[in-house]
Amino acid sequence: MAKIALITGATAGIGEACAHTFAREGYDLILTGRREDRLNQLAQQLNTTYNVRIAVAAFDIRKQEQVTHHLESLPAEMKLVDVLVNNAGLSQGLEPIQNGSFADWDTMIDTNIKGLLYVSKLVANWMITNGFGHIINLGSIAGKDVYPNGNVYCATKAAVDALNKGMRMDLLPHGIKVTAVHPGAVETEFSEVRFKGDKDRAKKVYEGFTPLSAQDVADTIWYVASRPAHVNINDLVLMPAAQATGSMIFRG
Repeated sequence: MAKIALITGATAGIGEACAHTFAREGYDLILTGRREDRLNQLAQQLNTTYNVRIAVAAFDIRKQEQVTHHLESLPAEMKLVDVLVNNAGLSQGLEPIQNGSFADWDTMIDTNIKGLLYVSKLVANWMITNGFGHIINLGSIAGKDVYPNGNVYCATKAAVDALNKGMRMDLLPHGIKVTAVHPGAVETEFSEVRFKGDKDRAKKVYEGFTPLSAQDVADTIWYVASRPAHVNINDLVLMPAAQATGSMIFRG
């Protein structure tokens, strides 16, 4: 029987790249995201290319009732999840704390922290019942190294860093591995979402250097997931060669 990976935020960027990578390696997939049309299109493409089983669940990860309903409605055989990739996350705005938007703060906290918790609680209990599993949390260099005007986004990713450590302790007696992968600058929809569709401003974020690609991060997540059963990579920071810290990038 094929292994199963559940990937949140699979409609674009790192999540979509992870879907392709795990499908290529023969995993059946559960893909979640808000954009149902994209999920269905991706599922059809992966099934045609790799001949793997795909289940899709379109919901807003910020809504606990939706998370529970859609995931618990999956067939029993799809709850034998080997790998959970907690990828869904975003940033909104780039203002100093005194100018921040309450709505932006709520969106980041509800998505990056609470959404991760909603999914993790459900799937961790499946894994405990199953007797196996590996949770991979997508953090950020922002959770390790606060940068100007990053305030709340950095705080949410610092929370992911702390939750990753806590999960590893709590799930240790159950044989469930827990890992965090913390990328630096990755050229995806991230900056476009942060700047609310301002493509010109988003493009400037990546000018003058070569950022990571979504596939770079997906390859790293696959490396972490594919280690032998007795090996766990607790924490991994992944950066473009041109980036030294969260705010220091050499633009040639």
